Amino acid sequence: MPESVPVRCPVCRRTRLYIAPMYPCACGAPTAPRLDPAAEPVVAAHRAWDDEWLTVPCAACGRDNHWPHPELGCPCGTVLRVPVAEGPAAVEPDPADGARAGDGARGREDDGAQKRDDARPLEDDGRRPPFRPRAIRTARDAVTTAALYLRWLGYRDIRRADQRPPNGIGLAARGLLAQVDPTVRPAGPRDVECLWLTAMTESARCVYFSLAGYTDSARTGADALGVPLFVLDLAGAPQPVNGLAGTLHATGAPRPGTRARDGRA
Repeated sequence: MPESVPVRCPVCRRTRLYIAPMYPCACGAPTAPRLDPAAEPVVAAHRAWDDEWLTVPCAACGRDNHWPHPELGCPCGTVLRVPVAEGPAAVEPDPADGARAGDGARGREDDGAQKRDDARPLEDDGRRPPFRPRAIRTARDAVTTAALYLRWLGYRDIRRADQRPPNGIGLAARGLLAQVDPTVRPAGPRDVECLWLTAMTESARCVYFSLAGYTDSARTGADALGVPLFVLDLAGAPQPVNGLAGTLHATGAPRPGTRARDGRA
């Protein structure tokens, strides 16, 4: 289990126990930020993009992963940024995670570093394990769910996008741009088209995640442009909206060197 620390709100003086979230590394081992119990939490009054993400190294393979900075919502309405220390937390994986991590480590020894980066988390019979949803309560949860889902599909090097989209939050992976829209407004055709144009300039594929769904014209435009659309339900399970998303969900990320139906490598 990841570590937990008491966090005292400087506004209402209430103390709550905070447990660091766990995220899966590409090698299959769970990773979590190491919390700093000696430091005081900071009120997240002003958002800065660089403060929203952490670099958390994996204790098993040493890979640097980028995950959202831990935050805690106090009942008084204050959002607290939980202080973290350098390095990963000591996480005890469950048996299933340990088995997958061990399989991933053996694969890296046999196949080298390049194949390690391209490896997918697969079961012994070659199938991907079921996606583990995480409940969505905040916009940050929506971004985390989308990032975990992309990793589950087989995309690697997931990080924040260099260009921030007009609406929502942009994620980037190897050969992919994703937009996560956590607002209560259904995404429109302009939102989908802007994502597609940005992806075209970077010779990448793209995928859209929306919490509130899409307008009919947005769905029509996405089908014409070849953009997979997903809806994020509050249980944290991305649901395919169009056929392109259904295909991506079933087949996962394209293998390196293969070509998609749109002709891009």
